[in-house]
Amino acid sequence: MIIVKSPQEIEAMRRAGAMVGQFFEEVKSMIRPGSATFDLEEVAEEFVTRRGIKGAFKGYLGYPANLCTSINEEVVHGIPSRKRVLREGDIVSIDFGVILDGYYGDAARTFAVGAIPESSSRLMKATEEGLARAVDASRPGNRIGDISAAVQEAAESAGFSVVRDFVGHGIGRALHEEPQVPNFGVRRTGPVLTPGIVLAIEPMVNEGGYEVEVLNDGWTVVTRDRKRSAHFEHMVAVTEDGCKILSLP
Repeated sequence: MIIVKSPQEIEAMRRAGAMVGQFFEEVKSMIRPGSATFDLEEVAEEFVTRRGIKGAFKGYLGYPANLCTSINEEVVHGIPSRKRVLREGDIVSIDFGVILDGYYGDAARTFAVGAIPESSSRLMKATEEGLARAVDASRPGNRIGDISAAVQEAAESAGFSVVRDFVGHGIGRALHEEPQVPNFGVRRTGPVLTPGIVLAIEPMVNEGGYEVEVLNDGWTVVTRDRKRSAHFEHMVAVTEDGCKILSLP
């Protein structure tokens, strides 16, 4: 069942999303060669503690951290570690969420670590473009398939592939609500978008094939061919006037 939010609920989610956006503004100075992914986790822990809020991921289904930090071929759900140190030329995807006044905020960004290969720059650009097109498609009267197709078209026209095993989702008082929002699909198919629907749209785009696998830690998802992957996510509300991004600072 898709849960439609009231304007008051959307405003509450905007406040939660803004917190997530603020975190990314704080952590980006730490994205540099020599930083361990656990250093980023410590920034997140301090961030939620200072504001008296709760991280959305830590403890969720047993996940051990506030952040997901996924480097290069890691698609999503990479666990922060003191042993994983960022190196010049890496790309790192960071996924972060909070719970504020009972509502979830959730977003992700991929960052360059110093100077990166041109192919990685194109990958990140195509993923961001897919997200931008998907957000633009999040309008009343459109369907979930319009969002999905927008991501797929942006990725594949640039020569990349979209992950099919993991998807975006509805969000609200739960981190994952209906509907699912795949990053591939057919226009004019799926549930109709109506004002009050809030979605976490999160393109995951691979440099090579779309196949992925989960490592032995039970969390970290990697590309099967070990080529790089990028991940961007915004929380978006469908409104009478179109759509509104809720995860900006």
